[in-house]
Amino acid sequence: MNQRNEGQRALWRGKDILSVKQFDRQDLEFVMGVARQMREVVERVGTWELLRGRVLANLFYEPSTRTSSSFMAAMQRLGGTVIPISSVQYSSVSKGESLPDTIRTLEAYSDVIVLRHPEVGAAALAAKYASNPIINAGDGVGEHPTQALLDLTTISEELGQVDGLKIALVGDLKYGRTVHSLARLLSLYNVELHYVSPTSLKMPQSVVEEVAKTGTPQHEHEDLEAVLEQVNVLYVTRVQKERFDDMALYERIQGSYVITPQTMARARQDMILMHPLPRVGEISMEVDADPRAAYFRQMRYGLFVRMALLSLVLGRQ
Repeated sequence: MNQRNEGQRALWRGKDILSVKQFDRQDLEFVMGVARQMREVVERVGTWELLRGRVLANLFYEPSTRTSSSFMAAMQRLGGTVIPISSVQYSSVSKGESLPDTIRTLEAYSDVIVLRHPEVGAAALAAKYASNPIINAGDGVGEHPTQALLDLTTISEELGQVDGLKIALVGDLKYGRTVHSLARLLSLYNVELHYVSPTSLKMPQSVVEEVAKTGTPQHEHEDLEAVLEQVNVLYVTRVQKERFDDMALYERIQGSYVITPQTMARARQDMILMHPLPRVGEISMEVDADPRAAYFRQMRYGLFVRMALLSLVLGRQ
């Protein structure tokens, strides 16, 4: 390992992963490089005892299949063990225990905590009271930094580059924390962003303003056809029913953009179709056979990225 990489690793040891705002482009390239190493390890031998003896507390206040199981698999692939806590309503929290007390209790048993919470800023609050690293696995409608990192890795690995690409973020851009984080990360590259959504689900102005400060071109559309033939990446999100108070509005909006084989026939042959999953009708299952459909490969890249992050914050080389 060269001296520069050793220095990079030292900077990551004990680090909280709370927001994509804490990364620069050098950080991103470094994480993606470590993720490639993790991929080689998994494909060659399956597991690695790098984190043997280390314990991850997986604390999820909201339902999760992909993110929760991805972190568990990442820790186990590295030889560590996991305390899975997904039914928080049955825990001490239901008795009124505060988040800081829960965090301080769990770090007595573990070396790193992965937290998903419905409130924006919860991960930052947890980090304030924790001695061990906190990894934000999604805080309300705020951010989802590890998802953004795996999304960026998917784009880089699938298309061989990020610079120079035209990328469309489609669907629920108001409540979709994955697109908030991804837009911020992509603004560190030379890209052109297209936001496709109903008027009521537009990208938050705060995100648009942050991205604008980097000089990244941004365009808003209601019609997918306006950009379908141009973009290199089509990143589709579901309309998040759980964020709606007005179910009538949800029913009207849900299904605004549905990707079918006919849609893909009009798209570029060298593009990729992504989705953070779960999908709820936004992408027809008939599209799964299209080689441009990258969403299940996207999940696989997530395993490698989370292995990389766990190894880095726990200081193992």
